Amino acid sequence: MTRALRWVVAAMLAIPSPGLASDEWLPVRETSMVLGEGSPLDFSAFLPNRPIADGGQLVTGKQGRLVRAGEPEKPVRLLCASLAWSPASGGFPNHADADLYAAELAKHGYNIARLHFVDASLMFGRSRDFDFDPEVLDRIHYLLAALKRNGIYWIMDGLSSWRGAYGGYDDRWDPSSDLKLALYFDDKAYDHWLEFQRRFLSLVNPYTGTAPIDDKALALVILVNENNIEFDSIVREREGKPHYDERLKLPFNRWLEKQYGSTDALSRAWPDLAANERLEDASVALPRSRYEDSPRLKDLQAFFVSVETTTAARMTKALRELGYKGEISNFNNWPTIQTTLSRQDLPVVTMNTYQDWVGSYAPGATMTQNSSIDDGAGYMRLIAAARWLGKPFVVSEYDHLFWNRYRYEAGLVMPAYAAQQGWDVLCRHGHGPIILKYNEPYAHKKAMLPYAIALDPVARAGETLAALLYRRGDVSASKLTIPFHVRGPEDLDGDMQAREPERLTELALVGAIGMEKASEADGRPAVGQPRSSVDPQAILDAVKAAGLLAKDNQTDLKTGLYQSDTGELLLDRLRGQLRVSTPRTEAVAFSTLREPVNLGTVRVEASDGDGLLSVSVLDDAASIAQSRRLLVIYATDAHNTGMRFSDDEEKVIADFGRLPVLIRKGYVDLSLKLAEGRWRLTPVTLSGATSATATQTVSPAGFRISNDTISGPTTFFLLEAD
Repeated sequence: MTRALRWVVAAMLAIPSPGLASDEWLPVRETSMVLGEGSPLDFSAFLPNRPIADGGQLVTGKQGRLVRAGEPEKPVRLLCASLAWSPASGGFPNHADADLYAAELAKHGYNIARLHFVDASLMFGRSRDFDFDPEVLDRIHYLLAALKRNGIYWIMDGLSSWRGAYGGYDDRWDPSSDLKLALYFDDKAYDHWLEFQRRFLSLVNPYTGTAPIDDKALALVILVNENNIEFDSIVREREGKPHYDERLKLPFNRWLEKQYGSTDALSRAWPDLAANERLEDASVALPRSRYEDSPRLKDLQAFFVSVETTTAARMTKALRELGYKGEISNFNNWPTIQTTLSRQDLPVVTMNTYQDWVGSYAPGATMTQNSSIDDGAGYMRLIAAARWLGKPFVVSEYDHLFWNRYRYEAGLVMPAYAAQQGWDVLCRHGHGPIILKYNEPYAHKKAMLPYAIALDPVARAGETLAALLYRRGDVSASKLTIPFHVRGPEDLDGDMQAREPERLTELALVGAIGMEKASEADGRPAVGQPRSSVDPQAILDAVKAAGLLAKDNQTDLKTGLYQSDTGELLLDRLRGQLRVSTPRTEAVAFSTLREPVNLGTVRVEASDGDGLLSVSVLDDAASIAQSRRLLVIYATDAHNTGMRFSDDEEKVIADFGRLPVLIRKGYVDLSLKLAEGRWRLTPVTLSGATSATATQTVSPAGFRISNDTISGPTTFFLLEAD
C-alpha cells in the first residue's frame, strides 16, 4: 500500500459512522456541582494536598524537575487549575465562595492554580493608571489565601493584558495595544511592567500576612504571557499594514551593524539588499512579508533571539531585586526554532498549545473538527519539541476545544503523554476547571463555550481522568530520552515559521524528547543537525541497538502505529485510537471501534459511537484486577440546547444556544477480568452523587454501560464488589 493510500484509508476510518452513533441528546439535570461527602469523585483521600510551609516551596531539583525544597529527590506532578476569570465569567468569587471553590479544587485533584489576566480584572472600569479596584483586589487576596490553605500553589503572569495597568480602557482582554512589543524597546513600557510587579506582587496580602512575591505558595511567575515578538506581530496583523512594526527598524539596523560592520558585508549576505539601504544611516528595511523566506528574515530571527533573551534577563533581574526567589519563565507559546533559542537560558520552560483553536465567540466562528489522534497528537508533539531537557517543563495552557466532536480525546492524549514525557505541570486552559453550580447569571456561563471547560461534561470527564493518569502517576515516565541537538543561531534559516519537523517529533510518541545543546551531547542516540538529513527510523533502530527500546516495540512509522517505550501507550492513527494500559488505569479513546479492544484487564466489546472509556482503581489496590472499587468514565459528546451550525459538518457556529447542556446518548459493552464476588454498577451524577435506586448487579464477564440513567445523563460510574 502506498503512503498516500494509507492516509486516505486512515482518514476514512477516522470518520465515525453516523448510522452507529445515537442522535439523541439528553439534558443535564444537575444544578449544584459541589461534591458531597464520600463522593467517588472526591480524590483528596489518595491525592492529598500537603501544607505549603517551610520546606514545601517548589524548586528545581538536581534532575531538572520541580520538587519540594524539603524533598529534593522526589519530583512533584502538578495538576493545574486555570483561573482565567473576567466579569463575563463571573470574576473572582466572594469570600464564602472562594473557600468553597478552593476546597472543591483540592477534592478534584488540583494542587496548583494559574491566575491569568489578573491585571485586566484589577483595572476593569478604572480610569487612572494602577488604580486597582479595591473589591477585586480584596477578592484576589482572599482567594490566594484560600488556595494556599488547601495546599494549592500559584502560577502568575507578570502581565497578561495588552493594556497592563493603564487606566481608561475597556478592551483589556483584546490584543488592541502594542504594549507587549513596547516592553522590548521602550523604557516607559518596561517601567510600567515593573511598577505593576511592585504594586501587586509586592503588596502584603492581609489574609496571609505576606506579599505574594515572598510567599512560598507562589511557585512560578511567567514574566509576560505570550510575548514572543513574532507571535505578537501576527496577533496584531491587519490587512494593509506592514507585517513588522516600524519601531523594530532602528534597533534591527544597530544589531545588523554589530554583526556585519558595513553595508558592503551585508550586501554579500543579502542578495535582495537594495541600493538605497545602508547600515550607516540605518535605512535597511524590515522584511515586507513574514512568509517569503530570505536571508533578511533569517537575520531578523537572530535579532529577535538577542532582544528576547536580553529583555527576559533584565526582567528576571528586576524580580530578583524585589525579593522573589521562586521559579521564572517566559515565551510560553509559539514553538518555532527561533523561540526555542530564546528559551534556552530560562530556568523553566512554559508552553501553550491547542487542538482546533477557536478565536471568537461570535456567530461565524470556525473550527476544523479534526481529531488529535488522527493527527498523531500533533498539538502535544508541538510543545514537546519546545522543551529544554534538564529544566522543568510547564504546560501553562492546553485544550482540545469545544465544540470539536473529538474533544473526549484530550482527557487521554494530554495527561497520558504529559506523564510519559515527564512534564512538571499540566494546565487545561479556561475560565475555571470547575463550577459550583449551573445557571449562573454571567454571559460566559449561560452556555458551553470554547475555554469554558467547567460547563462541559466531556471536558470535566477528561480532567477527572487527568488527575489519575497524570497527577496520581498511573502513567509512568519514559525511561527513553531522545535529545534534539541545538547548535545556536546557525540552526535558523530564512523561514520565520520553521519548526521541528513533524516526522521527527513523532519520536515523542515513543520516548521523551527535548532540546539539548549540541556541545553537551553525551554520545547517546540523538536527533542531530541538519534535521533534513535525520531519518527517524534510523533513530529508533539506534535506540533498539543500544538496548534503550525493546526489540518487540510495536512502533511502525509507516503505518502510523506508535508504542511508548514503557508499553503503556499505543496510538493507532489508522484506527483512530489511543490505548492506555497501566496497572491502575486502562482506557481507550476511539473514533472507530470495528472490533473489540483488549486493554489487558478491560476489554471493550462494542460501542454505538465514538468516545472515551476508562476504568481506574479507586481503592488502595495495586491493579484493576485486584481492586474492589473502580471508577468507570464514559464520555461521548455534548452540545447546548438550541445550538446551531451554518454547515452540515458543524465547523461554523451559527448560535451557541443555551443551557441546559445536552449529552449525546450512547452505550459501550465491556468485559473485565475481576476478582470473584457480587459486583454492583452505580451511576455517579456529574455532581458526584450516587443513588442506590440506580444500582444494578452486573457480571464483569459482560455488561453494558449506558449514559442514559434514571438519575440523568452522566459520564461517571462506580463499579464495586461486596
